[in-house]
Amino acid sequence: MNELQYQIDLLRAMNQKLTEKEKMHAMALQATEGVFLYYSFEKDRVETIGDWTEYFSFRIHEMKDLSKIMDYIDEAYQITLFDALFPEKHNIDSGAAECKLKNKLCWVGVRTLVSYDQSGQPVEKIIYLKNITKVKTQSEELAYMAYYDSLTGLYNRNYFVRLLSEFVNRAAETNSIVSVMTMDIDEFRKVNDGMGIIIGDELVQQVGLFLKSICGDDIIACHLHSDVFCMAVYDPVGNKSIDGIYKEIQKRLRDPFHISSGQSIKITLSIGVAEYPEAAATTLELINCSEIVVYKCKKLGKNMLQYFQAPMLDDFLNSIELENKLKKAVENKDFFMCYQPQYYSGNKRLRGVEALIRWKDDSSQFISPNVFIPVAEKNGSIIPIGQWVIEESIKQYSIWRSQFGFPFIMSINISALQYKKDDFADSIVEVLNRYHVKPSEIELEITEGVLIDDFEEVSKKLKVLRDYGIRIALDDFGTGFSSLSYLKQLPIDSLKIDKSFIDTVLSDSATRVITESIVNMVRTLGFESIAEGVEEENQYNYLHSVGCDVIQGYLFGKPLLPVEMEDVLENSLS
Repeated sequence: MNELQYQIDLLRAMNQKLTEKEKMHAMALQATEGVFLYYSFEKDRVETIGDWTEYFSFRIHEMKDLSKIMDYIDEAYQITLFDALFPEKHNIDSGAAECKLKNKLCWVGVRTLVSYDQSGQPVEKIIYLKNITKVKTQSEELAYMAYYDSLTGLYNRNYFVRLLSEFVNRAAETNSIVSVMTMDIDEFRKVNDGMGIIIGDELVQQVGLFLKSICGDDIIACHLHSDVFCMAVYDPVGNKSIDGIYKEIQKRLRDPFHISSGQSIKITLSIGVAEYPEAAATTLELINCSEIVVYKCKKLGKNMLQYFQAPMLDDFLNSIELENKLKKAVENKDFFMCYQPQYYSGNKRLRGVEALIRWKDDSSQFISPNVFIPVAEKNGSIIPIGQWVIEESIKQYSIWRSQFGFPFIMSINISALQYKKDDFADSIVEVLNRYHVKPSEIELEITEGVLIDDFEEVSKKLKVLRDYGIRIALDDFGTGFSSLSYLKQLPIDSLKIDKSFIDTVLSDSATRVITESIVNMVRTLGFESIAEGVEEENQYNYLHSVGCDVIQGYLFGKPLLPVEMEDVLENSLS
């Protein structure tokens, strides 16, 4: 009885251990997220483990049923799968493949293992299938990201550089030419700022799709960055000449790009071309040279194609050197102020002075404001420079006002970027209060360009300043976007006639007609007219005769250092 009980307990223990192993095997199977097929060569027996219906709509009862799998596999992968299911003898590691199922966005990984006896005969085979769609998709996405730009579908910068290097190497062997075209969307910032970056991205995307349609075996393109594209052409002749490609681009740009949100955007491109081997010998140098030409195109007026020429590189390097010098000058405040007197044309009494910034670099070389101010406006350093000019000018006026005891007008130039700052008006008032200067004795000069970007916003700020008592002058009238219609809407006190009119007013009848019309219009509107750049007595006599109110120029006084200006102020007392 005890022996029987022992046998029963032993069987129970063995069954329990077997059950635990089955559970362990089941959990292991579940963790693999795959299915298995086991085949015994000796018994010719097939067993399947897992849900095979996830992949196939048939069941495998015997080994010959395995061939039905081929009907479910994309034809391009059938040979690969056959080699995996039936690996060469003794080569148990060769049975592996990745296959795509027909009519499904599904990939399966296949692995086959075969065991052999001592005589080399197969004993057992196990086939493992797993859904690898997610891994395969991620792998494809990574591969795509390695070569393509996600926004436009063009090559990304890194892969483009690699392909361009192949072009250059091939051209070196065949004595051919490689052209690189860098293309920049003109005024793209206005699209981003005015319509939003989403619309800006869609515009870039559509331009990229168009450029992709031009590409071929010897024409490649990439999205370089932001709104800039780069195209390379191997042996640019015939249908793939730069002139032909440019004509195709211009033809497309005659029509607007239609955005999904309903807007239509018409654009132009500035295009710079650099060619191997004339412009540069390496890939990156080619791209850099073409970018330099784009920079030149922007300065010349945009919407054009230009080829690289050696002097452009010198100009570009000089501009970079100037920017670096300017940055250092801003940090160290290496500027100084001059003041040019203004006189009433009738009695030649001093009306006031215009504050003019000057700069000498480390080598004591004088750099014209016409050179460094545009650079400062482009890189944003005009903001700290402009604030320094306001501070220095008002402080100097405060000293002179106390020293000489009579009021005059301090005229200060203000850039468009300064006006765009939200706290601009408050910052002016703060400086006036700090130096105890009356607002009516300060005049801010704005150019017509300030009004173009946002007329309404600028007008509001000007009204705030003028309500406070500060005078407003419109500078360089007639040289830019002159519009008589906005003059009556602007809260201004004075209008300055540009020097370009004064230079030819005696020799050109059309200029005289325009100048006299401006003076009469200004008088009618109740403004004050100021003529800039008066250098000859005959010019003064003419301007006085037609009723111009104020004269400024070398005839009556060049820009003076503060100590020199004090002599002028001293003489004005007598």
